[in-house]
Amino acid sequence: MRALRHIVCAALLLMCGTLAAQAIDPLPFKDHAEEVRFQKLTSELRCLVCQNENLADSNADLARDLRHEVFEQMQAGKSDAQIKQYLVDRYSDFVLYDPPVKASTLLLWFGPLAILLAGAGVVVFTVRKRSRAGTPIDTATIDQGDDW
Repeated sequence: MRALRHIVCAALLLMCGTLAAQAIDPLPFKDHAEEVRFQKLTSELRCLVCQNENLADSNADLARDLRHEVFEQMQAGKSDAQIKQYLVDRYSDFVLYDPPVKASTLLLWFGPLAILLAGAGVVVFTVRKRSRAGTPIDTATIDQGDDW
């Protein structure tokens, strides 16, 4: 019975190690600088499956494929801008966490400010409208201070 328990524990540890090895996905970098560049570049790119995660942190199959694509392009000698442009050409600006300001992204960049300004305009309009309507002051209810 004790031997069976040891065998089951060893099997579980082996399975956990196998699962962890699949999640790491090692790439053969030439040096540490190249690895840092890869990490920085993939952290600036959005995972298209897990939209709240960047490419570096996502475990989705598509993210793994895109990380390999980025790595292959780095090995081919392309710059970060060229790699980003390649991904933008395939997946649009959505793949970038920091999309450029242009006509198609104006609502994204300035939409919240426009909503805030519209709300402030409604508040100012409502306050002015109420002040113009004026509420008649009932002089009978005003305390004259003669009760002392």
